[in-house]
Amino acid sequence: MPVPHADIHVLPRPTELTTLPGRFTLDAGTSVRVGPGTEPAASLLRELFTPAIGPALPPSADGAVALVLDTDRADLGTEGYHLTVGPDEVLLRAAAPAGLLHAVQTLRQLLPAEAFDEQPTRASAWEVPCVRITDVPRLPWRGAMIDVARHFQPISALRRFVDLLALHKMNVLHLHLTDDQGWRMPVAAYPKLVEIGAHRPETTGDGVPHGGSYTRRELTDLVAYAARRGITIVPEIELPGHSRAALAAYPELGNHPDRVLGVWTRWGVSEQILGVHDLTQDFCRTVLDEVMDTFPGRYIHLGGDECPLTEWEQSPDAAARMREHGLTGPRELYRWFMAEVGNHVLRAGRRPVAWAEGDDLTLPSPFTVLPWRDEAHGRAAADRGHDVVMAPHLATYLDYAETSDPGELPSPDGSVTELHTVQAYAPVPDSWEPDAAARVLGTQGQLWSEYLPTPEHVEYRAFPRLCALAESAWSGPGDWSDFTRRLEHHRLRLDVLGVPRTQPSS
Repeated sequence: MPVPHADIHVLPRPTELTTLPGRFTLDAGTSVRVGPGTEPAASLLRELFTPAIGPALPPSADGAVALVLDTDRADLGTEGYHLTVGPDEVLLRAAAPAGLLHAVQTLRQLLPAEAFDEQPTRASAWEVPCVRITDVPRLPWRGAMIDVARHFQPISALRRFVDLLALHKMNVLHLHLTDDQGWRMPVAAYPKLVEIGAHRPETTGDGVPHGGSYTRRELTDLVAYAARRGITIVPEIELPGHSRAALAAYPELGNHPDRVLGVWTRWGVSEQILGVHDLTQDFCRTVLDEVMDTFPGRYIHLGGDECPLTEWEQSPDAAARMREHGLTGPRELYRWFMAEVGNHVLRAGRRPVAWAEGDDLTLPSPFTVLPWRDEAHGRAAADRGHDVVMAPHLATYLDYAETSDPGELPSPDGSVTELHTVQAYAPVPDSWEPDAAARVLGTQGQLWSEYLPTPEHVEYRAFPRLCALAESAWSGPGDWSDFTRRLEHHRLRLDVLGVPRTQPSS
Protein backbone atom coordinates (compact mmCIF):
# COMPACT_ATOMS: atom_id res chain seq x y z
CA MET A 1 0.00 0.00 0.00
CA PRO A 2 1.49 3.41 -0.93
CA VAL A 3 2.69 5.46 2.02
CA PRO A 4 3.33 9.22 2.11
CA HIS A 5 6.84 10.67 2.19
CA ALA A 6 7.08 14.15 3.66
CA ASP A 7 10.45 14.66 1.98
CA ILE A 8 9.21 14.49 -1.63
CA HIS A 9 9.17 18.01 -3.05
CA VAL A 10 9.54 17.69 -6.82
CA LEU A 11 9.31 20.90 -8.84
CA PRO A 12 7.82 21.30 -11.39
CA ARG A 13 4.89 19.15 -10.25
CA PRO A 14 4.96 15.70 -11.89
CA THR A 15 2.00 14.48 -13.91
CA GLU A 16 1.59 11.41 -11.71
CA LEU A 17 3.45 10.59 -8.49
CA THR A 18 2.81 7.62 -6.27
CA THR A 19 4.79 7.11 -3.08
CA LEU A 20 5.91 3.58 -2.28
CA PRO A 21 7.24 1.95 0.90
CA GLY A 22 10.94 1.84 1.53
CA ARG A 23 14.07 3.65 0.43
CA PHE A 24 16.87 3.07 -2.03
CA THR A 25 20.44 3.54 -0.76
CA LEU A 26 22.68 5.46 -3.14
CA ASP A 27 26.38 5.32 -2.35
CA ALA A 28 29.80 5.12 -3.94
CA GLY A 29 29.25 1.47 -4.76
CA THR A 30 26.10 2.08 -6.81
CA SER A 31 26.57 1.26 -10.49
CA VAL A 32 24.58 2.23 -13.57
CA ARG A 33 23.13 0.02 -16.26
CA VAL A 34 23.57 2.04 -19.47
CA GLY A 35 21.22 0.96 -22.23
CA PRO A 36 21.63 1.74 -25.95
CA GLY A 37 21.35 5.46 -26.61
CA THR A 38 21.35 6.41 -22.93
CA GLU A 39 24.98 7.49 -22.65
CA PRO A 40 24.18 11.27 -22.53
CA ALA A 41 21.86 10.76 -19.58
CA ALA A 42 24.40 8.53 -17.84
CA SER A 43 27.05 11.21 -18.30
CA LEU A 44 24.76 13.88 -16.83
CA LEU A 45 23.87 11.57 -13.94
CA ARG A 46 27.54 11.14 -13.05
CA GLU A 47 28.25 14.85 -13.39
CA LEU A 48 25.36 15.94 -11.15
CA PHE A 49 25.80 13.23 -8.52
CA THR A 50 29.59 13.29 -8.19
CA PRO A 51 29.63 16.10 -5.60
CA ALA A 52 27.28 14.04 -3.44
CA ILE A 53 28.81 10.56 -3.69
CA GLY A 54 32.17 11.05 -5.40
CA PRO A 55 33.31 10.06 -8.89
CA ALA A 56 31.46 6.79 -8.85
CA LEU A 57 28.35 5.41 -10.60
CA PRO A 58 30.41 3.14 -12.87
CA PRO A 59 28.71 1.30 -15.71
CA SER A 60 27.71 -2.27 -14.97
CA ALA A 61 25.63 -4.92 -16.69
CA ASP A 62 23.67 -5.45 -13.48
CA GLY A 63 23.71 -1.86 -12.17
CA ALA A 64 21.08 -0.95 -9.60
CA VAL A 65 20.32 2.30 -11.52
CA ALA A 66 19.04 1.44 -14.99
CA LEU A 67 18.65 3.84 -17.92
CA VAL A 68 16.36 2.62 -20.68
CA LEU A 69 15.22 4.12 -23.98
CA ASP A 70 11.89 2.60 -24.96
CA THR A 71 10.77 3.94 -28.33
CA ASP A 72 7.47 2.10 -27.96
CA ARG A 73 6.44 4.48 -25.16
CA ALA A 74 4.78 6.98 -27.49
CA ASP A 75 2.70 8.21 -24.56
CA LEU A 76 5.83 9.79 -23.11
CA GLY A 77 6.52 11.92 -26.19
CA THR A 78 10.00 13.36 -26.73
CA GLU A 79 10.44 14.76 -23.21
CA GLY A 80 8.35 12.61 -20.90
CA TYR A 81 9.79 9.93 -18.64
CA HIS A 82 8.92 7.20 -16.18
CA LEU A 83 10.90 6.92 -12.95
CA THR A 84 10.55 4.10 -10.46
CA VAL A 85 12.59 4.01 -7.27
CA GLY A 86 12.37 0.71 -5.44
CA PRO A 87 14.37 -0.54 -2.44
CA ASP A 88 16.77 -2.44 -4.70
CA GLU A 89 16.60 -0.72 -8.09
CA VAL A 90 16.05 2.64 -9.76
CA LEU A 91 14.62 2.60 -13.28
CA LEU A 92 14.66 5.66 -15.54
CA ARG A 93 12.74 5.07 -18.76
CA ALA A 94 11.90 7.40 -21.66
CA ALA A 95 11.03 7.26 -25.33
CA ALA A 96 13.71 9.82 -26.30
CA PRO A 97 17.02 11.05 -24.82
CA ALA A 98 15.55 14.36 -23.61
CA GLY A 99 13.13 12.50 -21.38
CA LEU A 100 15.96 10.67 -19.65
CA LEU A 101 17.70 13.98 -18.94
CA HIS A 102 14.56 15.20 -17.18
CA ALA A 103 14.34 11.93 -15.26
CA VAL A 104 17.87 12.49 -13.98
CA GLN A 105 16.86 15.93 -12.69
CA THR A 106 13.87 14.45 -10.86
CA LEU A 107 16.00 11.73 -9.29
CA ARG A 108 18.37 14.43 -8.09
CA GLN A 109 15.46 16.27 -6.45
CA LEU A 110 14.66 13.16 -4.42
CA LEU A 111 17.95 13.63 -2.55
CA PRO A 112 18.25 16.02 0.41
CA ALA A 113 19.08 19.63 -0.40
CA GLU A 114 22.62 19.15 0.94
CA ALA A 115 23.36 16.86 -2.00
CA PHE A 116 23.14 19.90 -4.33
CA ASP A 117 26.30 21.43 -2.94
CA GLU A 118 28.69 21.91 -5.86
CA GLN A 119 31.65 21.54 -3.50
CA PRO A 120 32.47 18.00 -2.34
CA THR A 121 30.16 17.26 0.62
CA ARG A 122 30.00 13.53 0.19
CA ALA A 123 27.99 11.35 2.48
CA SER A 124 28.72 7.67 2.90
CA ALA A 125 25.22 7.05 1.58
CA TRP A 126 22.09 8.93 0.57
CA GLU A 127 18.62 7.50 1.07
CA VAL A 128 16.18 8.03 -1.79
CA PRO A 129 12.44 7.67 -1.07
CA CYS A 130 10.72 5.03 -3.17
CA VAL A 131 8.30 6.47 -5.71
CA ARG A 132 6.71 5.80 -9.07
CA ILE A 133 6.53 8.84 -11.34
CA THR A 134 5.16 9.28 -14.84
CA ASP A 135 5.78 12.79 -16.11
CA VAL A 136 5.05 14.46 -19.45
CA PRO A 137 5.28 18.21 -20.15
CA ARG A 138 2.21 20.08 -21.37
CA LEU A 139 4.14 22.51 -23.58
CA PRO A 140 7.23 22.05 -25.75
CA TRP A 141 8.71 25.57 -25.28
CA ARG A 142 9.66 26.32 -21.67
CA GLY A 143 12.31 28.92 -21.36
CA ALA A 144 13.88 32.13 -20.18
CA MET A 145 15.42 35.09 -21.95
CA ILE A 146 18.52 36.87 -20.67
CA ASP A 147 19.29 40.31 -22.06
CA VAL A 148 23.08 40.41 -22.36
CA ALA A 149 23.02 43.52 -24.57
CA ARG A 150 22.06 46.13 -21.93
CA HIS A 151 24.41 44.57 -19.37
CA PHE A 152 26.96 42.02 -20.49
CA GLN A 153 26.94 38.73 -18.56
CA PRO A 154 30.06 36.53 -18.54
CA ILE A 155 29.89 33.15 -20.22
CA SER A 156 30.37 31.43 -16.86
CA ALA A 157 27.13 33.01 -15.64
CA LEU A 158 25.28 31.75 -18.71
CA ARG A 159 26.53 28.22 -18.15
CA ARG A 160 25.36 28.40 -14.55
CA PHE A 161 21.98 29.71 -15.68
CA VAL A 162 21.70 26.79 -18.09
CA ASP A 163 22.15 24.45 -15.12
CA LEU A 164 19.40 26.25 -13.23
CA LEU A 165 17.05 26.02 -16.21
CA ALA A 166 17.75 22.30 -16.58
CA LEU A 167 17.05 21.73 -12.89
CA HIS A 168 13.55 23.08 -13.54
CA LYS A 169 13.09 21.05 -16.75
CA MET A 170 13.12 24.15 -18.92
CA ASN A 171 14.47 23.65 -22.41
CA VAL A 172 15.07 27.06 -24.03
CA LEU A 173 17.62 29.77 -23.27
CA HIS A 174 16.85 32.85 -25.35
CA LEU A 175 19.89 35.15 -25.63
CA HIS A 176 19.14 38.79 -26.45
CA LEU A 177 22.56 39.42 -28.02
CA THR A 178 22.21 42.87 -29.59
CA ASP A 179 20.46 46.16 -28.89
CA ASP A 180 20.99 49.92 -28.94
CA GLN A 181 23.29 49.66 -25.93
CA GLY A 182 25.58 46.82 -27.04
CA TRP A 183 26.44 44.13 -29.58
CA ARG A 184 27.81 40.96 -27.99
CA MET A 185 28.40 38.40 -30.78
CA PRO A 186 31.40 38.53 -33.13
CA VAL A 187 30.81 38.44 -36.88
CA ALA A 188 33.98 37.79 -38.88
CA ALA A 189 33.01 40.02 -41.81
CA TYR A 190 32.14 42.93 -39.51
CA PRO A 191 34.79 43.11 -36.76
CA LYS A 192 33.77 46.60 -35.62
CA LEU A 193 30.50 45.18 -34.27
CA VAL A 194 32.39 44.08 -31.17
CA GLU A 195 35.39 46.40 -31.43
CA ILE A 196 33.07 49.44 -31.29
CA GLY A 197 29.52 48.18 -30.82
CA ALA A 198 30.24 46.13 -27.70
CA HIS A 199 31.34 49.13 -25.62
CA ARG A 200 29.65 52.28 -24.36
CA PRO A 201 31.36 55.10 -22.47
CA GLU A 202 28.76 55.25 -19.71
CA THR A 203 25.22 54.30 -18.75
CA THR A 204 22.57 56.93 -18.09
CA GLY A 205 25.15 59.48 -17.01
CA ASP A 206 27.08 57.37 -14.50
CA GLY A 207 30.44 58.02 -16.20
CA VAL A 208 31.39 54.33 -15.95
CA PRO A 209 32.38 52.53 -19.19
CA HIS A 210 30.62 49.24 -19.83
CA GLY A 211 31.29 46.56 -22.41
CA GLY A 212 32.01 42.97 -23.28
CA SER A 213 31.50 40.39 -25.99
CA TYR A 214 31.74 36.65 -26.46
CA THR A 215 34.15 34.75 -28.65
CA ARG A 216 32.83 32.35 -31.26
CA ARG A 217 34.37 29.49 -29.28
CA GLU A 218 32.61 30.55 -26.07
CA LEU A 219 29.26 30.56 -27.83
CA THR A 220 29.71 27.21 -29.56
CA ASP A 221 30.88 25.66 -26.29
CA LEU A 222 27.82 27.12 -24.55
CA VAL A 223 25.56 25.58 -27.21
CA ALA A 224 27.13 22.17 -26.60
CA TYR A 225 26.98 22.56 -22.81
CA ALA A 226 23.29 23.43 -22.99
CA ALA A 227 22.51 20.60 -25.40
CA ARG A 228 23.98 18.07 -22.96
CA ARG A 229 21.33 19.28 -20.52
CA GLY A 230 18.45 19.21 -23.00
CA ILE A 231 18.42 22.97 -23.60
CA THR A 232 18.36 24.74 -26.97
CA ILE A 233 19.74 28.25 -27.27
CA VAL A 234 17.68 30.69 -29.31
CA PRO A 235 19.86 33.65 -30.39
CA GLU A 236 18.32 37.08 -30.98
CA ILE A 237 19.70 39.71 -33.34
CA GLU A 238 17.53 42.84 -33.18
CA LEU A 239 16.32 44.03 -36.60
CA PRO A 240 15.63 46.64 -37.94
CA GLY A 241 15.23 48.70 -34.76
CA HIS A 242 17.18 48.51 -31.50
CA SER A 243 20.27 48.61 -33.74
CA ARG A 244 22.13 51.72 -32.56
CA ALA A 245 25.21 49.68 -31.52
CA ALA A 246 25.50 48.28 -35.07
CA LEU A 247 25.11 51.78 -36.54
CA ALA A 248 27.83 53.10 -34.25
CA ALA A 249 30.16 50.50 -35.74
CA TYR A 250 28.99 50.85 -39.36
CA PRO A 251 27.13 54.14 -40.02
CA GLU A 252 26.63 53.20 -43.68
CA LEU A 253 24.04 50.62 -42.58
CA GLY A 254 21.67 53.37 -41.49
CA ASN A 255 19.53 55.98 -43.15
CA HIS A 256 22.17 58.73 -42.84
CA PRO A 257 25.44 57.03 -43.86
CA ASP A 258 27.61 60.08 -43.08
CA ARG A 259 26.28 60.45 -39.54
CA VAL A 260 28.58 59.46 -36.69
CA LEU A 261 26.76 57.80 -33.80
CA GLY A 262 27.91 56.31 -30.55
CA VAL A 263 26.61 53.21 -28.83
CA TRP A 264 23.55 54.44 -26.97
CA THR A 265 24.11 55.32 -23.33
CA ARG A 266 20.45 55.65 -22.30
CA TRP A 267 17.61 53.19 -21.85
CA GLY A 268 14.46 53.20 -23.94
CA VAL A 269 14.25 53.11 -27.73
CA SER A 270 16.61 54.89 -30.11
CA GLU A 271 15.00 56.35 -33.25
CA GLN A 272 18.03 55.39 -35.35
CA ILE A 273 17.28 52.17 -37.23
CA LEU A 274 18.76 50.16 -40.08
CA GLY A 275 18.24 51.30 -43.66
CA VAL A 276 16.66 49.23 -46.39
CA HIS A 277 19.30 49.57 -49.12
CA ASP A 278 21.27 46.67 -50.58
CA LEU A 279 24.28 47.19 -48.31
CA THR A 280 22.12 46.66 -45.23
CA GLN A 281 20.41 43.64 -46.74
CA ASP A 282 23.83 42.08 -47.40
CA PHE A 283 24.81 42.86 -43.82
CA CYS A 284 21.70 41.14 -42.43
CA ARG A 285 22.24 38.02 -44.52
CA THR A 286 25.91 37.78 -43.55
CA VAL A 287 25.20 38.26 -39.86
CA LEU A 288 22.37 35.73 -39.87
CA ASP A 289 24.53 33.17 -41.70
CA GLU A 290 27.13 33.40 -38.94
CA VAL A 291 24.44 33.26 -36.26
CA MET A 292 22.96 30.13 -37.80
CA ASP A 293 26.40 28.58 -38.12
CA THR A 294 27.04 29.21 -34.41
CA PHE A 295 23.60 28.26 -33.10
CA PRO A 296 22.27 25.08 -34.75
CA GLY A 297 18.82 25.13 -33.14
CA ARG A 298 15.63 25.45 -35.16
CA TYR A 299 14.67 28.98 -34.07
CA ILE A 300 16.42 32.27 -34.88
CA HIS A 301 15.02 35.39 -33.23
CA LEU A 302 15.03 38.54 -35.38
CA GLY A 303 13.73 41.07 -32.87
CA GLY A 304 11.29 43.21 -34.82
CA ASP A 305 9.92 45.16 -31.86
CA GLU A 306 9.73 48.85 -30.99
CA CYS A 307 10.88 50.02 -34.40
CA PRO A 308 10.33 53.77 -34.92
CA LEU A 309 9.63 54.44 -38.60
CA THR A 310 10.44 58.17 -38.66
CA GLU A 311 13.72 57.73 -40.51
CA TRP A 312 12.10 55.62 -43.23
CA GLU A 313 9.44 58.27 -43.71
CA GLN A 314 12.21 60.69 -44.69
CA SER A 315 14.68 58.36 -46.44
CA PRO A 316 15.15 58.44 -50.25
CA ASP A 317 16.33 54.82 -50.11
CA ALA A 318 13.14 53.84 -48.28
CA ALA A 319 11.02 55.73 -50.81
CA ALA A 320 12.81 53.95 -53.68
CA ARG A 321 12.31 50.54 -52.07
CA MET A 322 8.62 51.22 -51.55
CA ARG A 323 8.22 52.22 -55.21
CA GLU A 324 10.12 49.10 -56.30
CA HIS A 325 7.74 46.79 -54.44
CA GLY A 326 4.53 48.81 -54.69
CA LEU A 327 4.35 49.45 -50.95
CA THR A 328 2.06 52.17 -49.63
CA GLY A 329 4.08 53.32 -46.64
CA PRO A 330 6.69 52.58 -43.95
CA ARG A 331 4.48 50.02 -42.20
CA GLU A 332 4.35 47.88 -45.31
CA LEU A 333 8.07 48.47 -45.72
CA TYR A 334 8.59 47.08 -42.21
CA ARG A 335 6.70 43.95 -43.17
CA TRP A 336 8.79 43.68 -46.37
CA PHE A 337 12.02 44.03 -44.35
CA MET A 338 11.00 41.35 -41.85
CA ALA A 339 9.90 39.08 -44.70
CA GLU A 340 13.32 39.45 -46.34
CA VAL A 341 15.29 38.47 -43.24
CA GLY A 342 12.71 35.87 -42.27
CA ASN A 343 12.85 34.21 -45.70
CA HIS A 344 16.63 34.07 -45.45
CA VAL A 345 16.24 32.10 -42.23
CA LEU A 346 13.57 29.89 -43.80
CA ARG A 347 15.75 29.10 -46.81
CA ALA A 348 18.36 27.80 -44.38
CA GLY A 349 15.81 25.37 -42.96
CA ARG A 350 15.27 27.34 -39.74
CA ARG A 351 12.28 29.12 -38.26
CA PRO A 352 12.21 32.92 -37.74
CA VAL A 353 10.97 34.30 -34.42
CA ALA A 354 10.06 37.88 -33.49
CA TRP A 355 8.33 39.89 -30.82
CA ALA A 356 4.69 40.44 -31.78
CA GLU A 357 3.74 44.05 -32.37
CA GLY A 358 0.33 45.65 -32.81
CA ASP A 359 -2.26 45.05 -35.51
CA ASP A 360 -0.82 47.90 -37.58
CA LEU A 361 2.70 46.43 -37.59
CA THR A 362 2.26 42.73 -38.26
CA LEU A 363 4.69 40.02 -39.28
CA PRO A 364 4.61 37.50 -42.15
CA SER A 365 2.78 34.30 -41.19
CA PRO A 366 5.85 31.96 -41.12
CA PHE A 367 7.14 33.80 -38.05
CA THR A 368 6.75 32.31 -34.61
CA VAL A 369 5.93 35.28 -32.38
CA LEU A 370 6.23 36.21 -28.73
CA PRO A 371 3.19 38.31 -27.76
CA TRP A 372 4.36 40.46 -24.85
CA ARG A 373 1.40 42.71 -24.10
CA ASP A 374 -1.44 40.53 -22.83
CA GLU A 375 -3.63 37.52 -23.59
CA ALA A 376 -5.53 39.37 -26.33
CA HIS A 377 -2.21 40.22 -28.00
CA GLY A 378 -1.43 36.52 -28.16
CA ARG A 379 -4.87 35.58 -29.38
CA ALA A 380 -4.65 38.10 -32.24
CA ALA A 381 -1.33 36.61 -33.32
CA ALA A 382 -2.69 33.06 -33.16
CA ASP A 383 -5.73 34.10 -35.20
CA ARG A 384 -3.39 35.51 -37.85
CA GLY A 385 -1.84 32.05 -38.17
CA HIS A 386 1.28 32.44 -36.04
CA ASP A 387 2.62 29.88 -33.63
CA VAL A 388 3.04 31.78 -30.37
CA VAL A 389 5.26 31.64 -27.31
CA MET A 390 3.28 33.53 -24.72
CA ALA A 391 5.23 36.28 -22.96
CA PRO A 392 2.72 38.74 -21.43
CA HIS A 393 4.77 41.24 -19.49
CA LEU A 394 2.70 41.30 -16.29
CA ALA A 395 3.18 37.54 -15.83
CA THR A 396 6.55 36.78 -17.45
CA TYR A 397 8.76 39.88 -17.18
CA LEU A 398 10.89 38.74 -14.28
CA ASP A 399 12.99 41.90 -14.32
CA TYR A 400 9.91 43.55 -12.79
CA ALA A 401 10.02 43.83 -9.00
CA GLU A 402 8.40 40.98 -7.10
CA THR A 403 7.09 43.32 -4.41
CA SER A 404 6.32 47.01 -4.05
CA ASP A 405 8.88 47.35 -1.26
CA PRO A 406 10.63 50.72 -1.80
CA GLY A 407 13.96 49.05 -1.13
CA GLU A 408 13.59 46.68 -4.08
CA LEU A 409 15.59 47.00 -7.29
CA PRO A 410 13.74 49.32 -9.67
CA SER A 411 11.68 48.04 -12.56
CA PRO A 412 11.96 49.81 -15.93
CA ASP A 413 8.43 51.21 -15.57
CA GLY A 414 7.71 50.56 -11.91
CA SER A 415 5.70 47.40 -12.57
CA VAL A 416 5.36 44.62 -9.99
CA THR A 417 4.88 40.92 -10.79
CA GLU A 418 4.21 38.88 -7.68
CA LEU A 419 5.06 35.20 -7.28
CA HIS A 420 1.37 34.36 -6.95
CA THR A 421 0.68 36.04 -10.31
CA VAL A 422 3.29 33.90 -12.06
CA GLN A 423 2.15 30.72 -10.34
CA ALA A 424 -1.45 31.28 -11.43
CA TYR A 425 -0.52 32.15 -15.01
CA ALA A 426 -1.92 29.79 -17.68
CA PRO A 427 0.04 30.00 -20.96
CA VAL A 428 -2.90 28.41 -22.78
CA PRO A 429 -6.00 30.36 -21.72
CA ASP A 430 -9.04 28.21 -20.99
CA SER A 431 -11.22 30.54 -23.05
CA TRP A 432 -9.36 29.90 -26.32
CA GLU A 433 -10.89 27.59 -28.90
CA PRO A 434 -8.89 24.45 -29.78
CA ASP A 435 -7.43 25.86 -33.02
CA ALA A 436 -6.00 28.92 -31.27
CA ALA A 437 -4.86 26.91 -28.23
CA ALA A 438 -2.96 24.53 -30.51
CA ARG A 439 -0.88 27.49 -31.71
CA VAL A 440 0.65 27.99 -28.26
CA LEU A 441 4.11 26.41 -28.21
CA GLY A 442 4.80 27.49 -24.66
CA THR A 443 6.02 30.37 -22.57
CA GLN A 444 9.20 31.92 -21.23
CA GLY A 445 10.36 34.40 -18.60
CA GLN A 446 12.03 37.66 -19.64
CA LEU A 447 15.01 39.13 -17.80
CA TRP A 448 15.66 42.53 -19.37
CA SER A 449 18.85 43.84 -17.85
CA GLU A 450 18.62 47.63 -17.61
CA TYR A 451 18.64 47.26 -13.81
CA LEU A 452 20.30 43.83 -13.61
CA PRO A 453 24.01 44.62 -13.96
CA THR A 454 25.45 41.36 -12.55
CA PRO A 455 24.70 37.63 -12.61
CA GLU A 456 23.66 37.88 -8.96
CA HIS A 457 21.03 40.49 -9.87
CA VAL A 458 19.74 38.27 -12.68
CA GLU A 459 19.38 35.22 -10.42
CA TYR A 460 17.83 37.25 -7.60
CA ARG A 461 15.14 38.53 -9.93
CA ALA A 462 14.61 35.19 -11.68
CA PHE A 463 14.00 33.07 -8.60
CA PRO A 464 11.70 31.90 -7.22
CA ARG A 465 9.33 33.25 -9.88
CA LEU A 466 11.02 31.19 -12.60
CA CYS A 467 10.19 28.11 -10.51
CA ALA A 468 6.52 29.04 -10.79
CA LEU A 469 6.72 29.70 -14.53
CA ALA A 470 8.51 26.39 -15.08
CA GLU A 471 5.65 24.61 -13.33
CA SER A 472 3.00 26.49 -15.32
CA ALA A 473 4.73 25.45 -18.55
CA TRP A 474 5.40 21.84 -17.54
CA SER A 475 2.27 20.88 -15.61
CA GLY A 476 -0.02 23.91 -15.65
CA PRO A 477 -1.08 26.13 -12.75
CA GLY A 478 -1.91 24.11 -9.67
CA ASP A 479 -2.90 24.57 -6.06
CA TRP A 480 -1.11 27.53 -4.46
CA SER A 481 -0.66 25.87 -1.07
CA ASP A 482 0.78 22.72 -2.66
CA PHE A 483 3.16 24.81 -4.76
CA THR A 484 4.40 26.86 -1.82
CA ARG A 485 4.87 23.70 0.28
CA ARG A 486 7.16 22.24 -2.34
CA LEU A 487 8.82 25.59 -3.03
CA GLU A 488 9.76 26.00 0.64
CA HIS A 489 11.97 22.93 0.37
CA HIS A 490 13.10 23.77 -3.16
CA ARG A 491 14.40 27.11 -1.94
CA LEU A 492 16.80 25.14 0.27
CA ARG A 493 18.22 23.56 -2.89
CA LEU A 494 18.62 26.99 -4.44
CA ASP A 495 20.29 28.21 -1.24
CA VAL A 496 22.84 25.42 -1.47
CA LEU A 497 23.44 26.31 -5.12
CA GLY A 498 24.09 29.91 -4.13
CA VAL A 499 21.05 31.56 -5.70
CA PRO A 500 20.62 34.79 -3.72
CA ARG A 501 17.54 35.26 -1.56
CA THR A 502 18.45 38.84 -0.65
CA GLN A 503 19.00 41.73 -2.99
CA PRO A 504 22.62 42.03 -4.13
CA SER A 505 24.38 45.31 -3.50
CA SER A 506 24.59 47.63 -6.50
